Order: sequence, then C-alpha cells, then structure tokens
Amino acid sequence: MKTSILHDPKWSIDSLSALRAACTALPGVDAAAQQQIADREAELTKPAGSLGRLEELTRWLGGWQKRARPQLERVQILIFAGNHGVVRQGVSPWPQDVTAQMVQNFENGGAAINQLARVTDARLRVVPVLGLASTADFTTAPAMTESAFLEAVQTGYDAVPRECDLLCLGEMGIGNTTAAAALATGLFGGVGADWAGRGTGLDAPGVAHKARVIDTALAFHKAEMAAAQGASEAVAGFDPLEVARRVGGYELAALLGAALAARHYGIPVLLDGFVCTAAVAPLARLAAGGLDHTRLSHCSAEAGHARLAEKLGLVPLLDLGLRLGEASGAALAVPLLRAAVACHNGMATFAQAAVSGRT
Repeated sequence: MKTSILHDPKWSIDSLSALRAACTALPGVDAAAQQQIADREAELTKPAGSLGRLEELTRWLGGWQKRARPQLERVQILIFAGNHGVVRQGVSPWPQDVTAQMVQNFENGGAAINQLARVTDARLRVVPVLGLASTADFTTAPAMTESAFLEAVQTGYDAVPRECDLLCLGEMGIGNTTAAAALATGLFGGVGADWAGRGTGLDAPGVAHKARVIDTALAFHKAEMAAAQGASEAVAGFDPLEVARRVGGYELAALLGAALAARHYGIPVLLDGFVCTAAVAPLARLAAGGLDHTRLSHCSAEAGHARLAEKLGLVPLLDLGLRLGEASGAALAVPLLRAAVACHNGMATFAQAAVSGRT
C-alpha cells in the first residue's frame, strides 16, 4: 500500500482550501517500474515498438500500479448519478425522473453497462450522489452550495476501493451534458456553441437553445468566479473549483473526487465520455500532469468531446460513435488493456524462445 498523509482513511475534504491542496499534492508515477517494463519489452519476441500503443498502455498501467508486471485482476466500474436544476430551462428532451429510473435499471441489471461489466469481468457499483437531490438551476444561482459541492466530492473520493487495479469512471444524469459543456466553457474559454451538443437527442434548435443557456449561466457567474480565483489557478479568468461548483453537478463533483482518490492511491483510471472528461478537467487545470494517471477510453459523438480531449492532451483509445455515458466506453476499453497486459506478461523473450535477435 502506498503511504501518504492523503491516504489516511480519516482524511476529509472539508473546505475548498483542503480540496485545492489535495488537487495539487499529487503523487507521481513509479519510473523504476516503467523502466523495468521497457527493459522487458525490448527482450520480447517482436520488433521494437511493433505493438504500438499496447506497449505504452502497459508502461502506464505498471507505472501507476507500481508493478513491473501489471495486472488487471480487480477492475472496478463506478457510475455516479445526479440530477440538475438546469433541466427547467428545457435543455433535455427527457424528464428528470429518468435519472432515478435508470439507477434502478442499473441495480436490476438491465442497462448496457451491466452487460459490458459482465463480459469484461469488472465489478460495477452505482452511486446516487446526495440521494439524487437536484442541483439549483445554474442560470440563476450556483448549482451547489460550497458544503454540498464538497460533500459530493467526498462521496466520490470515498467510493474508490483501495484494492483496485483499474478504475473505470462513468455517470448518469438528465441534463448533465449541459453542465459538462458549461464547465468546459468556463475552464477553456469560448462560448456555449463551442461546447454544446445533442446530449440525449436534441435537434439543431435545441442545441442552439442549450448553447444560449450556457452563455447565460457563465455571464451570471462571471464576477463571482473571477473574484474567487487565485493568481496561479485562473484559467480563462476563472477558478476551476468555482466553475465546477457553480455550473457543474453532484455527479460531476463525485467524478472529480473519485479521480483524485485514484491518483492518491496509485490507481490507473479509464475515463468515459464528454461528461466524465469535463468533470475531471479541473485536476489538469490545478496541477501540471493532474490527469497523468488517466487514459481516455473513447471519443464520444458528443460535439465537444474531441475538442476537450485535445485541450487536455488525451488521445482516445477507441472511436465507436458512442454517446451513452454510464461508463460504456470505459468498459469497452478494458479488454484492450487486458490484451496489452497479456502480451507483456505472457510473451517469451528472444532467449527463452531461442529466436535470434536483430543484427
């Protein structure tokens, strides 16, 4: 087990300053383990680099697991669910009741992610954040009070099991692509139209309306978000944590907490789609390399995801046109990682196979 004051089970995120400190006190990768992996790769019966990104993924996994022989025996999928007051602005064609109904569907084993978790041999847990209480409509008020925001972050942090080889993150929440697009706008600049997409099925006029709602929200919160910034933390004039609190959501805050816990515990993370990527983006804005322990599972069909991935320097592993959420893309990438680990751990070296090396 890795040792750090941040690993104390009694440690809690009880203030924005404590959260900010946790987001900047980030352990690094185990470079020695990565070098051992690279040394073994050079001896395996294949041309150097011939397995492409599989080789990089093996080094990534082993470096964060602190193992020269990475493993994927304990894969955990975490889905955080939340409700959004901004749905009152007509940003989704689905009623808010669907969030709770889908949580029940997850519990009953009837959703896509249940099937994907089964075929990828991963454990699945669904967490209704703050009992699915709705955030405020962030066009007229902060989405979350400071205490509720911190509680949601702590919920995500506490949900991460320490004995875990890989964490897959996902979400469910009617209206949360609007929150994600607003968060991306606040973190990376531009206007709502740069980030708003179809979500759960909006038509073109609906997407245009969604973009206007985002612009309204950012204009409403601009002064407060700028006033809360620290000189070294401001991005596009805003403080990342204040952006997350004011235009995010409970499940997005929990995703941030889960990604933070995984970093502290040395657990590699597979991110899902647009909402998940936006939710953890404040880590990258608060600390250089804040998302180094993550990989992006896929490029969502949601309009802003490719742009957001580029801003964060994340290269997706898959591109299947998904826009479901619920960690579906992350689960689909697990077999790819299993293949990378199997090749690294199972292949013979040139010496073992009595194969001549390159001259």
